[in-house]
Amino acid sequence: MLELASLSRAFGGLVVIDRLDFKVERGEIVGILGPNGAGKTTLFNMIAGVLAPSRGRIVFEGRDITAMRPWHRCRLGIARTYQIPKPFTHMSVFENVLAAAVHGGNMPLARAKQEAEAVLVRVGLADRALVPAGQLALLDTKQLELAKALALKPRLLLLDEIAGGLTEAECDVLLGTIREVHGSGVTIVWIEHVIRALRRLVTRLAVLAERNLIADGQPENVLADHRVKEAYLGA
Repeated sequence: MLELASLSRAFGGLVVIDRLDFKVERGEIVGILGPNGAGKTTLFNMIAGVLAPSRGRIVFEGRDITAMRPWHRCRLGIARTYQIPKPFTHMSVFENVLAAAVHGGNMPLARAKQEAEAVLVRVGLADRALVPAGQLALLDTKQLELAKALALKPRLLLLDEIAGGLTEAECDVLLGTIREVHGSGVTIVWIEHVIRALRRLVTRLAVLAERNLIADGQPENVLADHRVKEAYLGA
C-alpha cells in the first residue's frame, strides 16, 4: 500500500532521515518506535505532505505522491493525527469532525453531517457532540483527534503518539477504538512511546534511530534486539 524509497530529509546541514526504504502492506498495523529526535514525526510529515523530502519517493497504492499537496493526499485516503491534538477549541466536537469531513474528505454538507454523526458514535463522543472542543478532558480530546482523521474515510491512518499521557484505563478505551478501526479494514502506521499499547495491537514493529531503521519485524524479536536496547538505554 505504501512504499518509501531512499527517502531523506535534511534541515540545513542536519540530516534527520537518510535513504530510508520502508514498505507497508495493506491491512497491517505497524508500530514505529524510536528515541526522541529520531525523525519519527518528520517521517509522518513527509508521508502526509507537510514536508517535502530532500530526496527519494513516496508511493501510495502504486501512485507516486512525492510532490502531491497535503489535501490531495487526504482525498486519496491518507489521514493522520497529531502528537499534540489540534482541535478548533471554540467550535463544538461535532463542528470539528464536520469540518474534517467537508474540507479534508471533500464531502457535500449533507453527507458530511451524516459521516460526522456516525464517526462520533464510533469513537464514543456522540453524547459530547455539542460540547466546545476546548472543554474536553485528555482522553476525549484524543478521541476527537482520531474522529477527525476517521471523518476522511481513510484507507491509511497515521497515528502520532495518540496514547501519550493517558492512564492505563484510558489507554484501554483508546485501544478498543483503534482495534475496531483496524478491524474495519484500515491500514495503520502508529508512532508510539507507550510500548505496552503497541505490543497489544501491532502486527509488526519498526525502530527508527541513527537516521534510518535499525530493526523491523515481529514485535518480540525487535524489542529483544540489542541495537534497540542501546538506542533507548545506551550501551
